[in-house]
Amino acid sequence: MRYHIVTLGCAKNVADSERITRVLGDGAHLEVPQPAAADVIIVNTCGFIDASKEESVNTILELASHKRPGQQLVVAGCLTALHGAELQAEVPEIDAVFGAEDWNGIGAYAQTIVPITLESPPFDIPETTTIRRRPSAYLKISDGCNAPCTFCIIPKMKGKLHSSPADEIVAEAQRLAAEGVREIVLVAQDSTDYGRDLGMRDALPDLLERLAAEVPDVPWLRIMYAYPGHVSPRLAETMARLPNVARYIDIPLQHGAESVLRRMKRPSNTTMVREMFATLRAAMPDIAIRTTFIVGYPGETEAEFGELLAFVREMAFDHVGCFTFSPQSESPAAHEPDPVPERVKKRRQRQLMEVAQQVSLIKNRDMVGREIDVLVESTSVPREGYGTGFVVGRSYRDAPEVDGLVLLEGDFAPGDFVRAKVTQALAYDLVATPVAVPVTAAVAGVGAPGVG
Repeated sequence: MRYHIVTLGCAKNVADSERITRVLGDGAHLEVPQPAAADVIIVNTCGFIDASKEESVNTILELASHKRPGQQLVVAGCLTALHGAELQAEVPEIDAVFGAEDWNGIGAYAQTIVPITLESPPFDIPETTTIRRRPSAYLKISDGCNAPCTFCIIPKMKGKLHSSPADEIVAEAQRLAAEGVREIVLVAQDSTDYGRDLGMRDALPDLLERLAAEVPDVPWLRIMYAYPGHVSPRLAETMARLPNVARYIDIPLQHGAESVLRRMKRPSNTTMVREMFATLRAAMPDIAIRTTFIVGYPGETEAEFGELLAFVREMAFDHVGCFTFSPQSESPAAHEPDPVPERVKKRRQRQLMEVAQQVSLIKNRDMVGREIDVLVESTSVPREGYGTGFVVGRSYRDAPEVDGLVLLEGDFAPGDFVRAKVTQALAYDLVATPVAVPVTAAVAGVGAPGVG
C-alpha cells in the first residue's frame, strides 16, 4: 500500500506522524511524496485553537475534493478526539477516523487496503502542512497534561499525562541517531512533568543523563515545552553538565501579570519565575530562553498588558512567541466575562512583538564576533555577484521552525556542523562566516559541538 501523510499543527504532531510512519513501515507500506500517488491519504489534524481547526477542516475538504476512485481518506490526530464523528458525518469522503495516538488502529486499517492504480498527475497539498524534517527530529517523551489551564483543551483531547518508558525513548533516539539525525528535540505537553505518572519526580534530568550517554553521536538534545513550576535546580545543573544537551530551553509562560495568570490557572508567582530564570542563567550564562504569551485573555486590562510588556523587557528573553486569545467552546476561558475586542488583541500582539524584536536585536548584536556551531539545514543558494553562495542553518540558540536562522557563507551539506564567526546581526537572524572544516553527519563519535 502507498500512503501519504499530511501533518498539521505543532512539533508534537510531527512526532506523531513519525510514529505513524514507523507503524506503516513495519507493514512494508510505502510512503509517497504526493497525495495523488497514494492509496491512502492520512491527515494528522490539529484542533488546539480556532485557526488550527479551520486549517485542518480546509485541508480535509481540499483533499476530499481531489479523491480518486478507490482512494482512501483517513483523518487522525487532535481534532478527531472531540469532533471525529462530526467530521465523518459532514465530510462523507472521509473513509475512516482514528483518535490521537491510535497507531495500531491505523496500522490494522492499512492492512485492509487494496492498492489501486492512479494515472492522474499529482496535485499540490497546502503549503502550511509540515513534512518531517532532517537533520533535526522531534521525539515525544510524553503526552496528555494534568495542568488546569483555563484556555487549553489538551486534557480533553489527549487525556491526563502519560509518559513513555525511558527504554522506549532511548531506543527511538538510537534509531534516529542511526539515521544520521544530528539534533533531537524533546517534546511533550509538559516535558518537565515527564515520569510523574510512572511514580517518578523530577525525572527529566535522569532521562537526559541516559540519552546523553546512549546517543553520544547526536550533538544536540533540545528541550521544548517546559512548565514554569517544574524547572528544578537539578535540571539546570544537569543541562549545564552534559555536553550534548543544548543550552536552550522553551518555557511557555503565557503572561507576565499575576492577576491574569491566576485567572488562567497558571503558576502566578512571578518571583518564583524570576528565581527560576536566575537559576538557569547562573548554571548556564549563555543559555537561550524561549517563551510564549497570550494577549487579549478575557478581562485583560491595559494595566495588565503594560505589566506584560515590562516583564518582557526585564527578562530579556532570546525568543518570544505571541498569540491572541482564541476562545475554545470546550474550555472554561471561553465563557469568562469581559472579552477583549479583536482589534485590541491584534494591537497588543503587535506591540508585544515590537518589544520582543528590540530585545532580540540587542541579543543578536551581542553575538557579533563570537564563534558558534551552525547545524546546516539547506543546500547552497547562489548569491548574485559573489563567488560563493550561502546555506541556512541554526545555532544552539534556535529551535527548528520557531526561532531564528543563521545565514552561513559557503557550500555545505544538510547535517554538517560548521564552526563559524558571527559577522552580522539581524532582528531575528545571524550572518556568519565559517572558520573551520565542518563536522559531517557521516563522522561517528564526534561528541558535542561547543555552544559558545
